[in-house]
Amino acid sequence: MGYFDAASSAPLHPVARQALLASFDEGWADPARLYREGRRARMLLDAAREAAAEAVGCRADELVFTSSGSRAVHTGVAGALAGRRRVGRHLIVSAVEHSSVLHSAEAGGGSVTQVPVDRGGAVDPVAYGAALRADTALACLQSANHEVGTEQPVGAVAEVCREAGVPLLVDAAQSLGWGPVDGGWSLLTASAHKWGGPSGVGLLVVRKGVRFAAQGPVDERESGRAPGFENIPAIVAAAASLRAVRAEAAEEAVRLRELTDRIRARVPRLVSDVEVVGDPVRRLPGVVTFSCLYVDGEALLHELDREGFSVSSGSSCTSSTLTPSHVLRAMGVLSEGNVRVSLPLGTAEEDVERFLAVLPGAVSAVREKLGAPVASEVVREEDVLVIDSLGKRCPIPVIELAKVIGDVPVGGLVRVLSDDEAARLDIPAWCDMRGQEYVGAETAEKGTAYVVRRVS
Repeated sequence: MGYFDAASSAPLHPVARQALLASFDEGWADPARLYREGRRARMLLDAAREAAAEAVGCRADELVFTSSGSRAVHTGVAGALAGRRRVGRHLIVSAVEHSSVLHSAEAGGGSVTQVPVDRGGAVDPVAYGAALRADTALACLQSANHEVGTEQPVGAVAEVCREAGVPLLVDAAQSLGWGPVDGGWSLLTASAHKWGGPSGVGLLVVRKGVRFAAQGPVDERESGRAPGFENIPAIVAAAASLRAVRAEAAEEAVRLRELTDRIRARVPRLVSDVEVVGDPVRRLPGVVTFSCLYVDGEALLHELDREGFSVSSGSSCTSSTLTPSHVLRAMGVLSEGNVRVSLPLGTAEEDVERFLAVLPGAVSAVREKLGAPVASEVVREEDVLVIDSLGKRCPIPVIELAKVIGDVPVGGLVRVLSDDEAARLDIPAWCDMRGQEYVGAETAEKGTAYVVRRVS
């Protein structure tokens, strides 16, 4: 079987399992108590903090454990904004941050600037510098993207922020298992289940000298930044597994990068009309993402699941809101039929080969099912062919466009009416992939009209 969704949650590392079971017997007492059982629990907690701090590259008294990576983000953003409230409430984020960062930004009560990314998903440090203002209290930047694996220039952005006196919070959830985050960052967050630790453990690091004021109810635990009784067995397991995966990281990174390079190279040869997205070089070793024209993302995930492969998708069809992934949207890439493959440590070469063997058939099966959609209304307005795809979801509008483009003379126009948000990305992406001209979008009486000119 092929579990290929490690970017969502990695399988529990054997070392984490061993540490978890062992610490159940020793780490159950209150570490704040002075009696023997409490002292023993405190020793385990302190040892785990020292190990995690060594892996991060910070002081032990700068690191606290939280109940999740998202909680670490929320606490970090809120505390940093409160600590610098006299400066202002302006917050800078990248357009491809994890939803926990974007939600924290929205809840911050101030103004937010989103820095755009290039088509590979990376920010330009100069753009962060341009976004800085006199009232900027905090900047946020992920170390690597969770959907496409693109690594961000954290060091360069941190230097820009340092020169302006603005702290930088780094979401290191996806990358910390591969190595420490370089650069002069001020705050850092991470989540244990991303590197093979147990769920329910996050890390928050606040460097000495950073103005920080914890928000909400606090107690004496975790320096007043993460209230509540510490889950010591899970914390011990998280720290032990982080140390274990780091010991394997260099060798495993080479092996997994070869496997994802294989997927990146062979998928476009095996499947027609595919766009591989994300930076081809500056990316995490185990992540590769691609999108397939004329494919329903949810249907493709089900087909692959039946073949024994668990993958993720940023397609709008897999979202209850029916809107495409904000990451793919910010990158301006094809969103329909999106597949994210994220390989866990120890993935076997034969599993990747089997995935490549079954993928073409799975895509063909979905395309065959969608090949005969309910006929759209096609009419002509003067010299413009109009396709009414209102009420139809991805990838139907693109499929219907592809079906009629051959009926339009070279230089002629097609006007696709759609109320599906994904069409805003997918129709321009289709034009780019098929060598046609995307003229632009117009507001229609219902939905949006996407105008395409036939070039060849």
